[in-house]
Amino acid sequence: MSWSDICAPSLDDIALLAEQARADLPAPFDVAAKDIFVQVEEVASDDVLAEMGVDDPLELTGLYDGIPLTQKSVMDVAQQPDMIWLFRAAILDEWSARADVTLGALVTHVFVHELAHHLGWSDEDIARIDRWWE
Repeated sequence: MSWSDICAPSLDDIALLAEQARADLPAPFDVAAKDIFVQVEEVASDDVLAEMGVDDPLELTGLYDGIPLTQKSVMDVAQQPDMIWLFRAAILDEWSARADVTLGALVTHVFVHELAHHLGWSDEDIARIDRWWE
């Protein structure tokens, strides 16, 4: 293999991996995920980092922005679409630091973690099911 011919995964590459993760979801999660927009950016904006209390943009790999399903009412008028943000530089930084998972597995993990917030799960709920860091 010649490393001189390989480029770092692009924003579009990360988006494709997230869409594959969405396509691979089992029922009933596939239905919950179908209307969420996925946006991939290089890093989170300064405003988002400040709001989240994060100093280093490489510490935030993803973010759910919306109203969790557990808090929605059929009477609510959507002000904005539910979004999952994925941050390429942070994902690639974690991927290279870990060196024990595929990029697809990491993007899937981040996507599913943010989808869990859409479903109304807290970080503590997610941690009981997904012990990713271990």
